[in-house]
Formats: sequence, structure tokens, C-alpha cells
Amino acid sequence: MAKFINPFTDVGFKKIFGQEVSKDLLIDFLNDLLVDEKSITDITFLDKEVLPEYMGDRGVIYDIYCTTENGEQFIVEMQNRQQVNFRERALYYLSHAVSRQGEKGADWRFSLKAVYGVFFMNFRLENMPHKLRTDIVLSDRDTHEQFSDKLRFIFIELPSFTKEEAECVTDFERWIYVLKNMETLNRMPFKARKSVFEKLEKIVDIASLSKEERMKYDESIKVYRDSLVTMEFAEQKGRAEGLAEGMEKGLAKGKAEGKAEERRIIAGQLKRMGMSFDAIREVTGLSDSEIDSFGLMWESSL
Repeated sequence: MAKFINPFTDVGFKKIFGQEVSKDLLIDFLNDLLVDEKSITDITFLDKEVLPEYMGDRGVIYDIYCTTENGEQFIVEMQNRQQVNFRERALYYLSHAVSRQGEKGADWRFSLKAVYGVFFMNFRLENMPHKLRTDIVLSDRDTHEQFSDKLRFIFIELPSFTKEEAECVTDFERWIYVLKNMETLNRMPFKARKSVFEKLEKIVDIASLSKEERMKYDESIKVYRDSLVTMEFAEQKGRAEGLAEGMEKGLAKGKAEGKAEERRIIAGQLKRMGMSFDAIREVTGLSDSEIDSFGLMWESSL
């Protein structure tokens, strides 16, 4: 039986990063993610469900939505499977957070605070180089100079992280190692180096969950495992259908090539018998040039 909760479940992820009592864990992770760039000292959790401003518009529901002490906003998401238009969805989420900063009235001068999207992905992102971290910023195409720092996407591709405990060099890598391996760990590593991991150990210990928390977690882990089984079945079905399609195409190709070869032989025989091109064309469906070339091929093989 696992000692620690699975952070890929909805309940597990939000227990680690989405609670007021454990917000210092999220602050520490974000600082390690943006080391030498920012030093966040406090965050305030915002309503994860952002309702549309007008009836008929689409609202959004974030996993974790917070703002720092200087007003910058962070959207933190855990995604376990590839979704249709995943990158467009991420763009919509961040754009929505940017647009909501607009203030009514003539005095507002488009003063915006930066919006960051941090997307944990328990899958490989299609049509992108496979690496642990992909940073997307607004920059000039030719000079690569940053155009604006108000919109930034950080995709964390967990399957691309393969380091063992002793190989982790940075605190960001230590965080990723712990999150990726948490459910299989018997002890929490790196506690001697960072006290935040000692607090993390207490929070994610399954034995410390209340009865109500345990019921919610058990339901969450069931949903997570059902999702994995569904994905595996879909992948196996896709491979089987691909194999069947390949075999069917191969048979069809073989039949087509066989029929073409039959027509070649017939054309050669009819030409040898002195039948006209028009008659051979009508019988075989071949063109004059094909009849001529096939006839020559047939004659040369005698």
C-alpha cells in the first residue's frame, strides 16, 4: 500500500499546492521554477471558477489560480492526458486572465500585471521537442528579444524527466523527482537540504488524512486509475486498428498489382496474336503506350 498520496489525482494535486495551510509549498515551488528571476513572498488564492461576464460567454475553471503580493497571476494545472487543442486551451486560459484585468472607465491605461501558466503534463506534448521544460514567451521572431513579459507559458513534461534521486542538481529538479515518484516512495528525500520537504511529507502522508479526506482521495484515485485504463485501451485499440488497416491496404495493393500483371500478360498475348490496339485497349483498359510497353516486355521474356 502506498505511503504518500498520488499528486496526479485532482485531490492530491490540490492538497499539495491548492490549500491555504500549505501555500508555502506552492511559493517554494514557484520560486524554484523561476529561480534568479523572481522571489515570491506571499500568494493569495483566487476563485478557481471564473464566471463569464455576459450570458452566453464561456467561463473557465482552473486547478489553482492565485496572485502574488505584487499582483502577478499564476494559473497552475495538472493534466494527465493529451487533450484536443491543448495548447489553444492554455492560451485561452491565460488570455482570459489578462482580459479580466481591464477596468471600466476612461482612466484605465492598459496597465497589466503578468500572467503565468504552469502546466504539469503527465504525457508528451505532440509536435514539440520532448524535454522536461518548455518556456513560451512573447518575443521578436528574428532578434528573439522579448516583446512583453505579461504572458508566459511553462509546460513541464513529466515523462521526459528520468533522473534518479542522486542525480538531481537543482531544487526544481528535486521538486519534479518528488512529485513524479511520490506514490512509490517510502521516505521523503531531500528533507535535510530543504525543510519544505519535511512539511510536504506530513501533508501527503495518507495516514494523516481525515476520514472525509480519505473518502475524497479514494474517489479521486479511482477516477485517475479509470482514466489510465481508458487511455491504455484507446492506445491498444488504435494500434490494433492501425495494424488491421495496414494489412487491409497490403491485401488491396497485392490484388491491384495482381490484376495489373494479368492485364500486362493479356495485352502481350493479344498483341502477339495481331489484335489491333483499339481492341486490346477495349479488353484491358490500358493505354496505347502501356500496351506497347507491356507487349514488348512480354515478348522479351519469351
